[in-house]
Amino acid sequence: MDLNSSLESIAQKLTDKGLMVVTAESCTGGMISAACTDLAGSSQWFDRAFITYSNEAKHEMLGVPMELIEAAGAVSMDVVKSMAKGAYNRSGKGRRIAVAVSGIAGPDGGSEDKPVGTVWFGFAHAKGAGAHKLIFEGDRAQVRQQTVEKAINLINNLIEDF
Repeated sequence: MDLNSSLESIAQKLTDKGLMVVTAESCTGGMISAACTDLAGSSQWFDRAFITYSNEAKHEMLGVPMELIEAAGAVSMDVVKSMAKGAYNRSGKGRRIAVAVSGIAGPDGGSEDKPVGTVWFGFAHAKGAGAHKLIFEGDRAQVRQQTVEKAINLINNLIEDF
């Protein structure tokens, strides 16, 4: 995937529709927002990023209930959906697309239920919210890079909702 070409196309669509992107990142630690802002002119369509690596940051910055994190785990559908909703709500709502990721990049931290490579993707915008899970192969760097690429693809798909 040529990330720059994809982002250029996405940037044009976002600008044409007057949409802004917000990210809430855990396992990628800001890589999605960095990829977006590497593109000149991204201030026209990229609003802000929440880097919420710890559970406390997810709670404090995005309003994810600690009870939810404790019950479901940080890498879960409910938590990533709550992350996306929190990012959307804290960014002024409106014509924004919020994308959130939480995963286990490895090499440690996996379990039988949540193996290394498990990543949950969440989104929120004016028309709703949702989440889905993917499991990537590879080392830590590869899992994180694949997560960035899929998040960018998710943004592209969400533009069609407007």
